[in-house]
Amino acid sequence: MKLRAFKQVDVFTDTPYLGNPLAVVLDGSGLSTEDMQHFACWTNLSETTFLLPPTPEAAAAGADYQVRIFTTAYEMPFAGHPTLGSCHAWLEAGGQPKHPEFIVQQCPVGLVRIRHSAKPIAFAAPALTRRQPTPDTLADLTAALGLSPAQLLAAQHLNNGPSHFGMLINSGEALQLLAPDPTALRAAMLAADISGIGLAVIDAPESNSGLIKRSNREARAFAGHSGASAEAAQLSVRFFFNTGVTVLEDPVTGSFNASLAQWLMAEGLAPTRYTATQGTCLGRMGQVHLSRDAGGQVWVGGDSVTCIDGTVRL
Repeated sequence: MKLRAFKQVDVFTDTPYLGNPLAVVLDGSGLSTEDMQHFACWTNLSETTFLLPPTPEAAAAGADYQVRIFTTAYEMPFAGHPTLGSCHAWLEAGGQPKHPEFIVQQCPVGLVRIRHSAKPIAFAAPALTRRQPTPDTLADLTAALGLSPAQLLAAQHLNNGPSHFGMLINSGEALQLLAPDPTALRAAMLAADISGIGLAVIDAPESNSGLIKRSNREARAFAGHSGASAEAAQLSVRFFFNTGVTVLEDPVTGSFNASLAQWLMAEGLAPTRYTATQGTCLGRMGQVHLSRDAGGQVWVGGDSVTCIDGTVRL
């Protein structure tokens, strides 16, 4: 064992203890996968990351560092709040990007660009694959969440590394009062081969202009919001994930918000710029800033703040 630089960072907030915490070991060299997993289990946070030099191939492609991301039970190919939090920790520890505009992170899903030329920093959402759910999957998940079919507006399987499931529902009150059955929800998630399920409600002021105009049932459901501007538009989000033992709620989820934005923007169900709030039911106030540039790339941004700074014996 040796002393290694360590930070605990709160992500998607500029105020300590109102976002999603992340443990970051700034030097993961010499640690085995088993060592990393054991420590991640010990921290008991939703994710723990380990920073490493990029592989020679990734370095040649522009990578600044490599990150490995662990939940308490398994390694993840990609995750959003660990990406932003690890980048924040790397920069704070003196990391020097090769590129004047982007930091390039290597992780199992590939090379992820992080835009640091503007604040807050934002990562480029990885490529998304999505598909319609089967009626049985939809029925099982809806029942386990305690929703009625009439409350559901749209749903998709969403995969950008993690395999998630997204639901758009019609009631902010239903979202806030949601009380899933953990046993039934875990069983439904396992049957559908998904690691997490997120729900969203569009909540946009009516006094501005130009949000959604579509002649389908989703757009008609948002008729009351159809006057909102992209700048004012906001989504409320909740996300539940399978820990390997039970299902818990995540305070703020970057990877899900990334795939959600790609889906909703592609379908014309959300504007190309909005802010998602998440974590209010857990006493948090996460803010995720989503935007799509002229080339079609979706960017996921958020503030981070360091809460613990020191060393860990590993």
